[in-house]
Amino acid sequence: MILSKNREDELRKFATNIRLNTLRTLNHLGFGHYGGSLSIVEVLAVLYGEIMPMTPEIFAARDRDYFILSKGHGGPALYSTLYLNGFFDKEFLYSLNKNGTKLPSHPDRNLTPGIDMTTGSLGQGISVATGLAYGQRIRKSPFYTYAIVGDGELNEGQCWEAIQFASHQQLSNLIVFVDDNKKQLDGFTKDICNPGDFVEKFSAFGFESIRVKGSDIREIYEGIVQLKQSNNSSPKCIVLDTIKGQGVQELEEMKSNHHLRPTVEEKQMLTSVVERLSQELEETE
Repeated sequence: MILSKNREDELRKFATNIRLNTLRTLNHLGFGHYGGSLSIVEVLAVLYGEIMPMTPEIFAARDRDYFILSKGHGGPALYSTLYLNGFFDKEFLYSLNKNGTKLPSHPDRNLTPGIDMTTGSLGQGISVATGLAYGQRIRKSPFYTYAIVGDGELNEGQCWEAIQFASHQQLSNLIVFVDDNKKQLDGFTKDICNPGDFVEKFSAFGFESIRVKGSDIREIYEGIVQLKQSNNSSPKCIVLDTIKGQGVQELEEMKSNHHLRPTVEEKQMLTSVVERLSQELEETE
């Protein structure tokens, strides 16, 4: 399970494509969760491009890997990933959050193709992911359940109830990613409710836990492989060291970038970012 340089480059290109389409979709809408969508782009590229490649045909099967975006406000990045994997067309993608849409701002399993769980009420996604992993083990399934939680989301006590249950049940088929982008809706996580060290905290709850650079395709891939090959019967946690607005310096440097309703100047900046990323992709063709 060694990641070749060519495959790494392909996944990096996939990440750029996800980021580009996330920005296009949010720009088309005119507002949205820019920061927290962009910080999970690389992990989505690794999961959907290599670890658990998902197509509509695979998704229709009962026995397969499951994915839960517990931090549901990152939906635009997940939608762009699903679009690139053939779940729907660009017109559907651009219906994000419009009246009567089947593509709401937060994932809804009853509306959108490719969604395993309706999320947005923070803390509930990781709880359901734990239940899915438990069900997989009862069925003796060889597959995994993956979940992405936000660092701010982990303020919710419900998260830690699920984490404790997963540890008690030794759900080694559960891999939780923490998007540690250091910010939540109204400020820095350390100032609002200091979470401490997530690796230490998950380890104290009985998870096998590591930290990787959340913008590094190879580090993310190798971290997942390392934990999947472990003989430890514990559930797994990968803390992603990320930046809100990741991959777009102009957004990374914004003080408030959780939810953005761009000004005229910001719209111009975002348009230029889309043009820049489009050029990047063309140069790799």
